[in-house]
Amino acid sequence: MRTKEMLSHKKSLNILKKTNALLEGHFVLSSGLHSSKYIQCAKLLSFPHLSNKICLSLANKVKKNFKKIDIILSPAMGGIVIGYEIGRLLRKETIFCERVNGKFKLRRGFHIKRNSRVLIVEDVITTGKSSLECANLIKKAKAKIVGFVSIIDRSNKKVLRIKKKIISQIKIDVPSYKKKDLPKDLKSISITKPGSRFLK
Repeated sequence: MRTKEMLSHKKSLNILKKTNALLEGHFVLSSGLHSSKYIQCAKLLSFPHLSNKICLSLANKVKKNFKKIDIILSPAMGGIVIGYEIGRLLRKETIFCERVNGKFKLRRGFHIKRNSRVLIVEDVITTGKSSLECANLIKKAKAKIVGFVSIIDRSNKKVLRIKKKIISQIKIDVPSYKKKDLPKDLKSISITKPGSRFLK
């Protein structure tokens, strides 16, 4: 793996815009919060020749920040592709968890060994809900959480329960609101619910 491929924030943001992965409007996020912007990483990943640049840069950040990783865990659906790509670049075993009756579980023969060092890889971290659910699976397996990684970190340091540093390719500070606290300009725009948690 090339070790000096590091994309700037500006170049990374340009790739998001070029692939229409950065959307504007009125969105209800999978957390239930409302926002004027939505990052649809599936659009980014649908252009592998462009997303590869971001994944390579992120993989190098991972390599720089975490010395020992045994396995990568990603939440379905959003984290699967990015998790496997980072796993491919770092040559690490990569698995995913998926929702069964609303709760994340390991299926398909996936297993986390006791005392193994697990890196959680997501596409976007906002409230940290999916990452924290992954963390619970790791603790249940009596394994160790190495850290949290995402293409986009839009948590704005508000995820108090995530004690470890979030390593990301792009940090974006986009305000999000509870339904009762919506600004007037957002109220006038029709709502879109793009998160995979809403999919039937």
